[in-house]
Amino acid sequence: MSIFAYDFMIRALLGALITGASAPAIGTYLVQRRLSLIGDGLGHVALTGVGLGLLLHKSPVIMAVLAAAAGAVIIELVRERGRTSGDIALSMLFYGGISGGVVLVNLSDEQSSRSLVSYLFGSPLTTNRQDLTVMLILGVAVLAVAILLRPWLFAVCHDEEYARVSGLPVRTLNLVLAITTAVTVTVAMRAVGLLLVSALMVVPVATAQQITRGFRATMLAAIGIGLAVSGLGVWLSTAIDTGPGATVVLLAIAGFFVVTVGVSAWRAAGRARHRTAPAEPQPEVEAGVGA
Repeated sequence: MSIFAYDFMIRALLGALITGASAPAIGTYLVQRRLSLIGDGLGHVALTGVGLGLLLHKSPVIMAVLAAAAGAVIIELVRERGRTSGDIALSMLFYGGISGGVVLVNLSDEQSSRSLVSYLFGSPLTTNRQDLTVMLILGVAVLAVAILLRPWLFAVCHDEEYARVSGLPVRTLNLVLAITTAVTVTVAMRAVGLLLVSALMVVPVATAQQITRGFRATMLAAIGIGLAVSGLGVWLSTAIDTGPGATVVLLAIAGFFVVTVGVSAWRAAGRARHRTAPAEPQPEVEAGVGA
């Protein structure tokens, strides 16, 4: 019997596919803007939201969305004002977020403390119908922002000063991108975990950049790669009994190295063919005729 004959496996697969599509879509902008690690920072802030939700017996997903969105807005405003560097702001997100999460979880009951592991490293097999519904709504919202606002978000990520001179609402677009990134982190929380979400936002994009030209083609290829590694990772993790989130990320990294080696070999073969190709004969110039 196929493992996908069970309802919980179908929910796990659907949740992973939603994550596999939405994370690389928004990650394309982050890589373009050289903010690849912001997913880690927001993941740590989301941990504070999870801890608060467990402590207050509220929905950890909703609380994580609110906490990550607040952190995204704060770091964007700090970056815009230039009062501190982006690296320092990200460090504050890392340490403050994870410390707040640990403290809040320690204040909660023991049962909730044990369940924290599923949010840190992902637990798609425990995804229920309510979780899947929330992931679907948030995932569609992320894809809508990434695709429908692509011309404007690309302009801001490529050259913020030029976008401002062109009359685009740069601050609003920056905040939209930051909040959408926070939502993406919470969408991926069940599938790959808060500690691994940044990898799924960055690695498929880095892989796609080696085989595509143009921003749109890179985004579409990254989404395709994200879907492939997410679906295959869930299936493989069940077959060999490993952690689904870690398996998905390792497959993405393995794909990156395979593509890197393949592209390098293809380019080396092309250079070798060019060196061994016979030179074309030059046309003769008759005496007395100017070139």
